[in-house]
Amino acid sequence: MEVGYSAHGVYRLQYHVIWVTKYRRRILKPFVEDYLRVVLPKLLRSMPGVTIETIDFDQDHLHMVMEIPPKYAIADVMGQLKGRSASHMRKTFKWLSKVYWKENVVWSPGYFVSSVGIDEHVIRRYVEYQGRKDSDQLRMEL
Repeated sequence: MEVGYSAHGVYRLQYHVIWVTKYRRRILKPFVEDYLRVVLPKLLRSMPGVTIETIDFDQDHLHMVMEIPPKYAIADVMGQLKGRSASHMRKTFKWLSKVYWKENVVWSPGYFVSSVGIDEHVIRRYVEYQGRKDSDQLRMEL
C-alpha cells in the first residue's frame, strides 16, 4: 500500500469515479478511449499528486480509480478534468459537434464518486502500531 505525504500528514485517498456522456450517447469508441487514456493524465499535470490509477470505458460512461490528495476538493478536480477533457475532445473530434449540435458539451453535468477504503484489519494494525510507537516515545529519558 503506497501512501502520499503532505507537509503535515500522510494519506491514502482513493476514489472510484464514474462519468456519463451527455444523453448517454455512445461516443466512447475505441479510438476515443485511446485518446482519453493519453489526454486525461496530461490534464492532471496542473494538479500535482492527482493520479488516475486505472481507467476503463463502456460506450456511454467511464470508470476511474483516482488518487486525490486532501488539498484538492473532489468537485474541483472533477470540474476541471471534465471541462478541459470535453474541450480537447471537441477540438480533436469534429464529429462531436453533430452529436451535440445545440450544446458545447460532452459529459453529463454530474458524476458518481465513492471512496475506496482499506479494510478494518489494516486500520486496527496501524492504530495499534502507532500506540506502541507513541508509548515508547513517552518513556524516553531526557
